[in-house]
Amino acid sequence: MRRTIGVWFVVSTLVSADCLRAQDAADSDPDWRDPYDSGGPLIFEQAAYDVTYYDLALRVDPTDSTIVGSLHMDARMVAPTEVVALDLDPLLAIESVSLTDLESAAPLPFRRAGSRVFIELPFTKQPGDDLSLTVEYGGRPRVAPRPPWDGGVQWATTPSGAPWIATSNQMIGADVWWPNKDHVSDKPDSMTIRITVPEPLVVASNGRLEQVEEHGDGTRTYHWFVSTPISNYNVALNIAPYVVIQEEYESVTGETFPVMFYVLPESLEDGRALMPEILAHLRWFEETLGPYPFRADKYGVAQTPHLGMEHQSIIAYGANFNNSAMTGGEDWGFDALHHHELSHEWWGNLVTNADWKDMWIHEGFGSYMQALWLEDTQGIERYHEYMASIRPRIGNRLPTAPRHSLSAQEVYGSDIYFKGAWVLHTLRYLVGEEILREALRQMAYPTEAAALETDGSQARFASTADVITVFEQVSGQDLDWLFEAYLRQAKLPRLLVEIEHGEGERTMELRWQAPGDLPFPMPVEVLLGDRTVRVDMADGTGEVRVPAGVEPVIDPEGWILRARPRPGSRQ
Repeated sequence: MRRTIGVWFVVSTLVSADCLRAQDAADSDPDWRDPYDSGGPLIFEQAAYDVTYYDLALRVDPTDSTIVGSLHMDARMVAPTEVVALDLDPLLAIESVSLTDLESAAPLPFRRAGSRVFIELPFTKQPGDDLSLTVEYGGRPRVAPRPPWDGGVQWATTPSGAPWIATSNQMIGADVWWPNKDHVSDKPDSMTIRITVPEPLVVASNGRLEQVEEHGDGTRTYHWFVSTPISNYNVALNIAPYVVIQEEYESVTGETFPVMFYVLPESLEDGRALMPEILAHLRWFEETLGPYPFRADKYGVAQTPHLGMEHQSIIAYGANFNNSAMTGGEDWGFDALHHHELSHEWWGNLVTNADWKDMWIHEGFGSYMQALWLEDTQGIERYHEYMASIRPRIGNRLPTAPRHSLSAQEVYGSDIYFKGAWVLHTLRYLVGEEILREALRQMAYPTEAAALETDGSQARFASTADVITVFEQVSGQDLDWLFEAYLRQAKLPRLLVEIEHGEGERTMELRWQAPGDLPFPMPVEVLLGDRTVRVDMADGTGEVRVPAGVEPVIDPEGWILRARPRPGSRQ
């Protein structure tokens, strides 16, 4: 016990010291930015431009855990400014910043404040002007303390002792290993990724592989090109002596694209055994939501030393071929890690929250897809079992989708997964399964034309307001009250129940008590013996006659997300 207290004291002291240092830095320099957080309100120096293209070229050296290279960015100005800003972890040194949209590259002065890099332009860029910058940089990037949640670069080794390198940085920002505009609202239209590694290492990255360039000095460069918009946190390096399992897959659109599984040589047979399930998951998502969004490039899976991440067209897979790796030991009869990360190709990579405050669209929708998969493959009872299993993980500590801008670290927690999924579960109860499934398809692809696009125009940003609009349009119902109560508030609505005493027929009164006395006209089903009645709660109240000798059961199938009953109550 003494050792546990001591360790906790040391960890708490270190965290507190880090927080104090960060606060001191922020107080001394208002431009200072936490290197290990992503998003939040955009500053003017970044809002003034829109990124159109990145070209990232890096040499990765596993012997000393270093990277060195350059980032070229093309952008279009949307506001006049003579100063622009990028982000890069201060652990990495900047050799130079150059303006490259002139006839000759011009070095530029710059200033660093935490992860922020303020670059002074030689003249005011006007709206509509092009901006091209090149940053030469390098060093030892942050080693991921607890990937993928607390990320960076992971320098691991395979079972045979070969280098095994992976990046994961959703919560802390891609600027921990490459310079960029670290905000989820700005995707480049396309991106080139050129990574040089020692032979015989293989680089599995985003997009499609255009070339492997042999240098004759024991190194080679992998040239990847991403032909569609991509979030900066999705850009990923996966480096190991991979072998590739490849299948040609025919989409529901009739197009064919490669499905590529990069596995360690030691895992080749396990990879081959999992490949049919990977294809089955892909088929189900296409049939449920619409075509795979990035079929112009590929669908890729890379075996990683960390659990997993939704890196666009090259998802990280670290479940070690264990169905229960991400479900707390519960085996639901399918590879839950792969299924969840694949869901993000639609919820996260196709449909992207424009601000992290709406991250529940990524994680809540992705979590709910597992319940639908179980229903479609194992039956409705398994659907309900799954939803019941995640219900205890809802914490209700903060609003799941607040209205103000948040960083990734501020919004992250279990509720964006499990409360988000339960909101969709309760929505299904209210509007019906057919409407829910149609709304999900329209959230993914608002039009049939969008579902057929592969040039990047199919990708879009979304917010909670978009979810409300789609569900209201498809259902024909006013649903503002439901989202206001469930997502904008931390606490859940509570159902108050009173029932007459006596042995004969009795009256049971129901009343919703929502946070802030918000309206909450959620109908309630009550099981009365062998029949179920649906009690209209249009004004938040309702009543039902309970036959003699019958013990009523409220919400018998467990559809409604509500506060847990108080001990001894009938809720």
